Amino acid sequence: MSEANDKSADPTHIPAPGPTVTDPDEALQRLSRLLDESLRKLGDAGENDAACDLAARAWTLLRHAWPREGERFNGTLHYLTRTPKRKAAPSTGPTKDLDVRHMPPAQRHETIFVEWHALEPGAGYVLINDHDPKPLYYQFAAEHPGEFTWEELQMGPTEWRVRIGKA
Repeated sequence: MSEANDKSADPTHIPAPGPTVTDPDEALQRLSRLLDESLRKLGDAGENDAACDLAARAWTLLRHAWPREGERFNGTLHYLTRTPKRKAAPSTGPTKDLDVRHMPPAQRHETIFVEWHALEPGAGYVLINDHDPKPLYYQFAAEHPGEFTWEELQMGPTEWRVRIGKA
């Protein structure tokens, strides 16, 4: 073997500390896990808003082409936005309720976005959920900044109601 082809002779070559991942799908999965872990630690360190913003951006980036990885960041958002129980605020509900409590979790956000896209400007609905929908807020903020309204009406402990509208 000539010295020109021997990477060990190259002072700028840094060998990998372990096996190199060459499969793009495996690399995406590992990178997603690493980012998920980092965002959870960032949130746990008191930087929840920054972590939620980044998790929502990751969700937006991945959810269509790599839905499994996108769903990972939906879970990250749910982890980051877990909240203590709060007193319910009085509701002045608009015309339509969107109750997603009966739906499988993986279908909820898709349904909520489909319903929102169907709204006319100025219209809205009251989302009824069995957990804090704060991750959804960050997803709306990442994909539709300035285009939606969000008004918390009732925040737990067993039911959450949020009026979501189209600006």
